Amino acid sequence: MAKGKGKNKSHDEGRSNKSGGSNGHHTRRNHRHMEMKYCGGSKDSSFPVKLAMWDFDHCDPKRCSGKKLERLGLIKSLRVGQKFQGIVVSPNGKSVVCPDDREIVEAHGASVVECSWARLEEVPFNKIGGKHERLLPYLVAANQVNYGRPWRLNCVEALAACFAIVGRTDLAHELLSHFSWGLGFLELNKDLLERYQQCTDSESIKKVEEDWLQQIDQEVQERKLKAQTEDVWMMGNTNRGNSGLMPPSDSEEEYEEEAEEEEEDTTTRKNVRYDNLGNIIEDSEDDNNESDYSNEESSDEASDEDYEDEHVDEVVNRVGKLAIE
Repeated sequence: MAKGKGKNKSHDEGRSNKSGGSNGHHTRRNHRHMEMKYCGGSKDSSFPVKLAMWDFDHCDPKRCSGKKLERLGLIKSLRVGQKFQGIVVSPNGKSVVCPDDREIVEAHGASVVECSWARLEEVPFNKIGGKHERLLPYLVAANQVNYGRPWRLNCVEALAACFAIVGRTDLAHELLSHFSWGLGFLELNKDLLERYQQCTDSESIKKVEEDWLQQIDQEVQERKLKAQTEDVWMMGNTNRGNSGLMPPSDSEEEYEEEAEEEEEDTTTRKNVRYDNLGNIIEDSEDDNNESDYSNEESSDEASDEDYEDEHVDEVVNRVGKLAIE
């Protein structure tokens, strides 16, 4: 019985190691299965043309677009020393991708070098590549790491750019659809990609690229000049009218006129009388005569009062003299 138990135990351990393994392959399979399920793929996922890459493990596996394509079964990883017959998108290329490369792409596919832009000196370019190594013309990245930065395309963007330039936008769209941000790359570079598609060879691509860069530089210079001429901080305190250096504006003249009119209205209001109900009492000739009469009466009363006071004083003086005598 003990012997049988030992057999079963060793058999179970062997089966466990076979399904799991210490190298983590079972985890990769599960991760790949989940990504295929999310992206609508299947175990037999394939791409219409060959895709390949040389992976130097410079990037974060969670953010690496090349590793995701590999997990989806869309791209093949090549060893150092292996060559590729199709288009090789590489910083080591001598000419740029152009529409003339379409036949090579459709017959032999495209490949990229999966490495970090900051560690290019570590890549043995002399041991990888192929006969058709190509550079990419000016394009702007849309990936989450280098969004908006020119030239900083990741693996899937480089492959999609190659397909779009040779006129296979359908392949670029299909490849980028596996990424939430992917189709934004085509939208971000739409105008420029359309110009590249109208070219034929590498020279015409370079000409379009130079014209585009000159246009960008000109727009930058115009914005700088406009910012300098319209900078409000260079105009001083706009509330002071530039200390008489500038003529008064129409708004200032209108303000002064309004102030004068308000002063006149205030002076007029002081001479206006109101009754108990708040109605304005208009002045008339009778009112003026009444006011004159009242003034005369008050002056007469004042003179009478003065006369009476003088008479009283005289009587008091006489009485005082008689008392003394």
